[in-house]
Amino acid sequence: MINCLIRPSKRPVAWNEIRLLVLDCDGVLTNGKIIYGNNEQDIKQFHAADGMGLMLLRETPIEVAVISGRSSQALSKRCEDLQIKILRQGVAKKLPVLSEILEEKGLDFDNVVYMGDDWNDIPPMRRAALSVCPSSALAEIKKVADMVTEHSGGEGAVRELVNFILQKKGLYERAINRYLESIGC
Repeated sequence: MINCLIRPSKRPVAWNEIRLLVLDCDGVLTNGKIIYGNNEQDIKQFHAADGMGLMLLRETPIEVAVISGRSSQALSKRCEDLQIKILRQGVAKKLPVLSEILEEKGLDFDNVVYMGDDWNDIPPMRRAALSVCPSSALAEIKKVADMVTEHSGGEGAVRELVNFILQKKGLYERAINRYLESIGC
């Protein structure tokens, strides 16, 4: 067995302490396929339902961060569109970057839900209060995750997780009502 797959014991998730959702990009926000266009253009496909879920989180105290191993203008644009202010790209070692984010925000790992799908996500997954992966993740990653979504990456897995978090925190209806009010309903 690979040593990094052995998880330290965790305490149960204290949902009232969850303040940050951290997402990987390729394989989580997207289906993991990378398309190169002309002029080295990196093309990514995002799911609208995931975007709506992240918009619902804006109506709550939960912030969203994206930490990606690759750099992409498409991801920068998607985060801008969704008003995700915490974006770190081209990150080989995600745990130190997440630690820096937590320090900046005055948070710790007990405040984090982390969703990743591959080997570079293991270190932060092992530390987060709740680690999640999409159903399309590697089998070994699924063994490390506390939760595996029914949906694949880029196909609604993020929305499924957001709905789960909102329900666990008792914020689901409040977030929807606030969102609907914000669009004039």
